[in-house]
Amino acid sequence: VTNENVIIIDTSTAHRTNEDWAYGYPELGEKFRNKIKNSKRIAVPGCYASGFMMMVYPLVKMGIMGTDYPVCVTALSGYSGAGKKAIAVYESADKTEDLFAPREYALSQQHKHLKEMKAIAGLDREPLFTPVVDDYYSGMIVSFPIYTHLLKEKVTPAELREKFAAYYEGEQFIKVMPFGSEAEGNGFFAANAMSG
Repeated sequence: VTNENVIIIDTSTAHRTNEDWAYGYPELGEKFRNKIKNSKRIAVPGCYASGFMMMVYPLVKMGIMGTDYPVCVTALSGYSGAGKKAIAVYESADKTEDLFAPREYALSQQHKHLKEMKAIAGLDREPLFTPVVDDYYSGMIVSFPIYTHLLKEKVTPAELREKFAAYYEGEQFIKVMPFGSEAEGNGFFAANAMSG
């Protein structure tokens, strides 16, 4: 028997694409924010999916990118999100040599976040997705290279940055960096610097 007066927050993948559940990402827009406020069932977005959605959802929503765009994403993260067993392996004094290097996985395109990425972003097909786990505790970078000639609206990188800044204006937990800010790190982004 389900008690409708109890709020359930599910952190698994079970309900992220279920229409009866709110997708717990209020920064994506008013539709998401209102559904969360009025729902007793809230599905917490996946980690990689959160980074993905932050970029892809607004592009589709603003009409810049079509739902048929061939999305290809790479994500690099620390090992903390892999769970207690993986943390123990990575932090073991006798870990194997391969754990000292970045390691791609889910190469068969069966990653648990793919269904969520497609459904929430409103894409026609699942993206190609390459997740990589590395030998540091936490922090994540999700990269989505864009072929501008395949976009519905032609925009320059600087214009795209401005559109993202406008989309996320006023959001407490999302900061759109100034155009060209990668120069501060000599052209590099360090995923572990994104921790927290």
